[in-house]
Amino acid sequence: METKTNLNANRLFYGSCFALITTAFSFAIASGTLDQLIKELSLSASQGSLITSMWFLGFPISMVIGGLIYHKVGGKIIMQFAFFAHLVGILLLIFSGNFIGLLIANLLIGLGNGCTEAACNPMIADAYEGNKMSTMLNRFHMWFPGGIAIGSLLSGFMTNNGILGVNQMWLLVIPALIYGYLFLGQNWPKAKVKEASTLKGNVKAMFTPLFLFVAICMSLTAISEFGPNQWVGLILAKSGAEPMVILALTAGLMAVARYFGGNMVAKFDQVGVLLGSAVLATIGVYLFSTQTGAMAYVAAIVFALGIAYFWPNMIGLVATKIPKSGALGMSIVGGVGMFANSIFQRIIGGWIDSDRAAASANGLSGDELELVAGQATMGTMALFPGILIVLFTLLYFWLKNKKDDEIIPSAAH
Repeated sequence: METKTNLNANRLFYGSCFALITTAFSFAIASGTLDQLIKELSLSASQGSLITSMWFLGFPISMVIGGLIYHKVGGKIIMQFAFFAHLVGILLLIFSGNFIGLLIANLLIGLGNGCTEAACNPMIADAYEGNKMSTMLNRFHMWFPGGIAIGSLLSGFMTNNGILGVNQMWLLVIPALIYGYLFLGQNWPKAKVKEASTLKGNVKAMFTPLFLFVAICMSLTAISEFGPNQWVGLILAKSGAEPMVILALTAGLMAVARYFGGNMVAKFDQVGVLLGSAVLATIGVYLFSTQTGAMAYVAAIVFALGIAYFWPNMIGLVATKIPKSGALGMSIVGGVGMFANSIFQRIIGGWIDSDRAAASANGLSGDELELVAGQATMGTMALFPGILIVLFTLLYFWLKNKKDDEIIPSAAH
């Protein structure tokens, strides 16, 4: 029979999962309806991209601020704000019907998404012990790709049945109300490590070679995951593969892999899992750059298995190896990943333009030009996970002879 504490931790965990599903739905459905909204409201492409950018702006802002105040105000208050931001943002999406309203709506939803990461990651780290914590972090993060897959399918189904634009946004209300109910009246766990609950202890732990090294790795894991995913539709459109199937296959496999992530960590340790992931991700991106047709789906499988464990295990690495950094450390590392992604996305766009110009200079045109240029860009993107192979190998030997209690003496259970 489960204790009251376990029941509380499980309820908080399920609430966290539905909050992350809300985040994933907002990403998937907003992406699927952006073109419809631009047409319905007669917006320019620049205005449409500005609406989307608000989602990415709110996310890291609230993630970092939430990490700073987590142990001061508590995760409960942060998630109450997340629920408010999500609900008001969703209602604005549905009822505003104008450009300014959509900007504010996406900013609010982005703030709610960042608060979810800032509050739920440290809550799970504090609520569960040992490998159970790694297992639950992986299962929590499975709902981002899982929610994207589900949200994309639902959005596609609704579009095919004539339910367009803002009417699809009502789907976002369902997981938001569920997580609001699950969090209602629940107490949040206290920090396992005393220093993790103080800002001074957090900052001191972050100004260490290990934390700074992990932050560099996080920037590369984030772009290794989101870079190819963001551009795969454009790049593979002329390869004979169906881009939306590639995206759905990738997201679905990532969700399944993360469900079993705890078993992988127990067998190979977090750094071992991250090193193996970097190898698979490099192979996957390389295959994207060289294969067409049916082999693109094979590339998607290898790529998905590679990137699946990046984000949750980078957060888990901070929680287990640098726990004195606390909620702030986890939020800063997540924010570094998002910030790096926003920078590198523009760089990747420049690579695509440059590779198109080079292909055109070689006399290529039409579909052949798009395919050659796209695959050349994918080949360059293989550098990101390729560098991670070296970095995670160094990290593996760095930590190999150090036990957890040597790295985190205060965290003995």
